[in-house]
Amino acid sequence: MPETKDLLARYLSAAREALAWKLEGLSDYDVRRPMTSTGTNLLGLLKHAATVQAGYLGDCMGRPFPDPPKCFGPDAEDNDDMWALPDETRADIEALWARSCAHADATIAALPIDAEGHVPWWPAERNPVTLEYVLVHLQHDLSRHAGHADIVRELIDGSVGTSAERSNLPDHDADWWRAYVERLEETARRVVG
Repeated sequence: MPETKDLLARYLSAAREALAWKLEGLSDYDVRRPMTSTGTNLLGLLKHAATVQAGYLGDCMGRPFPDPPKCFGPDAEDNDDMWALPDETRADIEALWARSCAHADATIAALPIDAEGHVPWWPAERNPVTLEYVLVHLQHDLSRHAGHADIVRELIDGSVGTSAERSNLPDHDADWWRAYVERLEETARRVVG
């Protein structure tokens, strides 16, 4: 049975891998384009996850993230962490993601599970926090965003699963899925109509 810190790090890593995979094989346009009414896009999800991870396992745990992106600064506009700005390339965001993961892994390795930190944007009664608490929170947050990325990627090109090799859906062809969706639509209309 793995220790708690190892288990949390393993689940965090799985969420990271699922999120990062959603960008693979797509054009720069497809990873940037907004796919929801609030602008959700794959590159923005990766950037947001990188900055969230850098914050929680950086400053909050007394290990500041080196060379933070502009969206950390006082001149950042709302949601600057949710999209690649015109002067940010895909390579920039992917490099930020890699640096964020490396910094987070170093923090996890360096600190004991009960190490205390402080999350300044949380209310006083939720502070101080422990590394364990931060890892649970971060794993939840990254898994949520990996789920967003699942839907966005499926909308772009139909790809599903946690990686190119692993799908969590039944293995059926496009005709089966089309018929399945039609059946769901017909049922929804019949039940409410």
